[in-house]
Amino acid sequence: MCEANAYMIKDGKEELLMEAVDVIEPEENNVSYRIVSIFGEQKTIKGRIKSMNLVGHKIVFERMV
Repeated sequence: MCEANAYMIKDGKEELLMEAVDVIEPEENNVSYRIVSIFGEQKTIKGRIKSMNLVGHKIVFERMV
């Protein structure tokens, strides 16, 4: 399986946003992203992608100041 877990940096720590993310789509001039899991769960994340580790199945977002 190629899904990844999505996290948001909050107070210097990674907080889980969603497991098994299958789709990431930029929205609103790349200041937010729509993420969708393999189970159909959807969220819109405001911020930017800080890092992606596809082998480690991890996507980290951070809020923009």
